[in-house]
Amino acid sequence: MINRLTRGRALTAVAVAGIASVSLAACSSSSSSSSEAAAGSEAPAASSAPAASEAPAGGGAPVAVSLITKDSSNPFFVAMQQGAQKAADEVGVDLTIGSGKQEGDDQGQIDLIENAIAQGQAGILITPMSVNVNDAIKKARDAGLYVIALDTPTDPPDVVDITFATDNCVAGEAIGQWAAGKLNGEKATIAQLVIFNDRVVSVDYCRANGFLQGMGIDVPTLEDMNSAAKTGKYTTGAGGDYEIVCVEATGANEEGGKKGMENCLAKNPDINLVYTINEPTAFGADSALEAAGKTIGTDVYVVSVDGGLAGVQAVQAGGIQATSQQYPLKMAELGVKAIKTIADGGAPPENTSANGQFFDTGVTLCTDDPQDTVTAAPQENSQYCIDNAWG
Repeated sequence: MINRLTRGRALTAVAVAGIASVSLAACSSSSSSSSEAAAGSEAPAASSAPAASEAPAGGGAPVAVSLITKDSSNPFFVAMQQGAQKAADEVGVDLTIGSGKQEGDDQGQIDLIENAIAQGQAGILITPMSVNVNDAIKKARDAGLYVIALDTPTDPPDVVDITFATDNCVAGEAIGQWAAGKLNGEKATIAQLVIFNDRVVSVDYCRANGFLQGMGIDVPTLEDMNSAAKTGKYTTGAGGDYEIVCVEATGANEEGGKKGMENCLAKNPDINLVYTINEPTAFGADSALEAAGKTIGTDVYVVSVDGGLAGVQAVQAGGIQATSQQYPLKMAELGVKAIKTIADGGAPPENTSANGQFFDTGVTLCTDDPQDTVTAAPQENSQYCIDNAWG
């Protein structure tokens, strides 16, 4: 990432707020043994993956690790689970894969953490749902498990041993800088489609408020997605007036994106800039915008975060004008291998981010209309991002 000196003070302070979304599925393994992610009758809709195909050369039991994602519907975590299984197969890890029932299922994740502790596993990889899972994570670490957060940092960051993530503040900042450049002084009439309106989650507020800060809009409290003034001036690029019409919770899915966009259009049909928490949300927003007679890319610009294959194909097709690409396979593969290394007596990973608070797995802004105002991340065209996409 380049030229991060333009970031706001609050953004820098919370740069650890790494990335987000949700999901299921794992590559099958050739192993004859298996690991089951179960949590009793109230367990989450957890998927289970066969164990790695090879036991350690010394003849001992393979290292056991759990991957716990947020739910089983978002392609981002499908890719993450596939990446983790591939790495587990390569290095001889017995991987258990599970998830909550949906975004917000704290108890489902807690149950899966408890299972990993009970089974005496070596470590946990988790995309933490919220601060409500912190106590369970602490319990796992007290029991000797090495815990790595993927994609979504814990709050506070030191709840886990280390975080492997995109800098979500930078991901949001990049699309905000792009939007300001594209508007080039035109008034920004903004809809923000976020995940929640009933809890504080770093990936949610860091992307949404990072987007505003990238536009040059003051955000007094980074953790509060309603702290920015509803009207005022954006200052990035040519600068201009702005109005935040709505901040709608969507659950980070297509249905929620459609409903959220409909609600926003009912408040103000002149919206010309739509921030979406992820690309499934953007697809839903597109449906509502098209139903309202809007031409996407002309009447209204849609920006997002994630960079999955469908998302960057939408950039190429014109349904999304810019999206920040992150790398969930890399997060998962590095996480699995790190726990295996530690279990074998090796050194734990070290933070690589600019602020020294997390392991930064990178971000790229995907757009076929690059803007000189973008300094937070490198810009690449849609074909480059398709070639490097997950999903």
